[in-house]
Parts: sequence; structure tokens; C-alpha cells
Amino acid sequence: MGRMFVTHLEGKFYSCKHCRTHLALCQDIVSKSFHCRHGKAYLFSKVVNVSLGKNEERQMMTGWHTVADIFCVGCGSIVGWKYETAHEKTQKYKEGKSVLERYKVSGPDGSNYWVSHEAHVGGSDVDDA
Repeated sequence: MGRMFVTHLEGKFYSCKHCRTHLALCQDIVSKSFHCRHGKAYLFSKVVNVSLGKNEERQMMTGWHTVADIFCVGCGSIVGWKYETAHEKTQKYKEGKSVLERYKVSGPDGSNYWVSHEAHVGGSDVDDA
């Protein structure tokens, strides 16, 4: 497979809750108004130390999108998804950006997000309009 290089972030960052691999800086958060089946999710302009799964079409709460799951390069855990294409004109701002599911990452202070009983079980992706 070859040697894996991992980017180490400086400042406040989110990391994989399983292996603590750095994933994204707080300053790269675009929106905290996203949701997934486990609860909260954050949209980031840039993430590191992830690998992309296959592109697939998904019907989300804000319409059809072409997305790819993203996996932590440290342990292989799925940590969110990347928007490749948004089919609705109003959703184009998501293209090229990634969503990290709060349930699957540790916060900048090392805290974990716990799923509440009210967590939405159905879809993913809520527009922050």
C-alpha cells in the first residue's frame, strides 16, 4: 500500500474519536446547522487525513446530491461525507465541502458528542437557510 503520511493540525481541531487522527480545523467550519442520522453534523470547507469512498447519488433533505463517504486514514472509520455535486442551484455552495458527523469525531477540547434520544433517525443533510 505504501507509506501513509498524516497531516498534523495546529490550533483548535476536530479529530477521529477512535484513533485521534486530526481531521479539520475549527476555523474551517462553514455551518453547524447540519444533521445526520446520529444527530449534529458540521460542514467544513477543508478536511485532512481522510480517504474518499465511491460517488453515489443520495436523496437528502435539501434535494439530490452526488456524495462520497469519507473515512479516517488512521483507522478506516467512516466520519462523514463529501459533496461532489449539488443538483439544486441553491445548494451549489456545498460542492467540494465535507461534513463531519459530530458523533464520530472528538471536539477541540477532546469532548465527544453523545446521541440524544431526540436524534433524527431518517435522513442526513439539513440546510442552514
